[in-house]
Amino acid sequence: MSETSKFHDVYIAGSSTTKWGSFPDRSISSIGSEAIVGALKDAQLEWGGIEAVFAGSVYQGTGSGHRVVGEVGFTGIPIVNVENACSSGASAFRLAYDSIRSGQYETVLAVGFEKMPRGPIPSTAFPQWQLLMGFNVQPANYALETMEYMRLYGATIEDFARVSVKNRRNGALNPNARFQKEVTMDEVLESAMIASPLRLLNCCPLADGAVAMILTRKRLNGRAVKVASSALVSGVYGEEMYQSGITASVHHYPSEGIVEKSAREAYEQAGVGPEDVHIVQAYDSMGPGELWDVEKLGFCARGEAPRLLREGVFERTGKIPVNTDGGLLSRGHPLGATALAQIHELVVQLRGEAGHRQVADPKVGLAHAMGAGPNSAVTILQR
Repeated sequence: MSETSKFHDVYIAGSSTTKWGSFPDRSISSIGSEAIVGALKDAQLEWGGIEAVFAGSVYQGTGSGHRVVGEVGFTGIPIVNVENACSSGASAFRLAYDSIRSGQYETVLAVGFEKMPRGPIPSTAFPQWQLLMGFNVQPANYALETMEYMRLYGATIEDFARVSVKNRRNGALNPNARFQKEVTMDEVLESAMIASPLRLLNCCPLADGAVAMILTRKRLNGRAVKVASSALVSGVYGEEMYQSGITASVHHYPSEGIVEKSAREAYEQAGVGPEDVHIVQAYDSMGPGELWDVEKLGFCARGEAPRLLREGVFERTGKIPVNTDGGLLSRGHPLGATALAQIHELVVQLRGEAGHRQVADPKVGLAHAMGAGPNSAVTILQR
């Protein structure tokens, strides 16, 4: 810690992900503990050196983090269970980061895990009247936002299909992704209609999976990656939130939405701007969401993302590579693990260990996750 700063630097010393898919014969304890053991091996640390665990999950029940840690072995350290919808993993990461940065601990572990059922997410993050009216059908909520985005900026269904094609192409190079097969524009546009204009291949698949990473105050080796910032923002009064079922106009609009606010806080804390970021993990639970996400994060003006996508800017070899591991659309979406998986991809890329999907010499990476509530989490890493 420098003399002029009251905070400690924070590094990711080890990170590990399981393969993502449907594993009906595996318990969440087995999946989560696999990720923990992998992170320990990656950091070359012993389990006894971990001082606290922050565990993110959504629908895994009481004491899920304790059940996962129990597979590795209880040592008396505090285990904090975090449920914050699809940003649960990022919220656990934020708590781990703050505990190191503040000096409370020297070495901690953040883990996210989930086993998902078949079918649409049974979201309970809505008031009863909204549940009764069907507002918890997430594809329908995204469809409303997609139609408004098309109306405002002239985006087309072909633009949205290009997101799926790009991300599935990246996912084909990710051995841990649930889907590792490329798709064509025609396949996306001819897939089953889910909620007009969203088709099956515009929507992310659910998955079982886990990610764990070790955060520490010391740069233990040359592979450690610095955490430049971690921001978490919840709802802003008056913001039109389609994903919360609130679609009607209101009389008050905030000057800054939650994505923009979380991005601004992360940039300010890290001392960088969008122009300094070399790789992005955007929240693409639905393909169109990637487009407005990169806009809200400040990488281009509103409505410009479809054009930049067509020009190749967001490809692995483009100026701003987005979702190099396939994103949610290819990797899958185990709710409690998703945000940490985004951060894991940044770690792998910044280390230069991404193999065939490696981006050329990235030094700064940004990950963004959304969750019902609503929540918005932005993490920035630096090499």
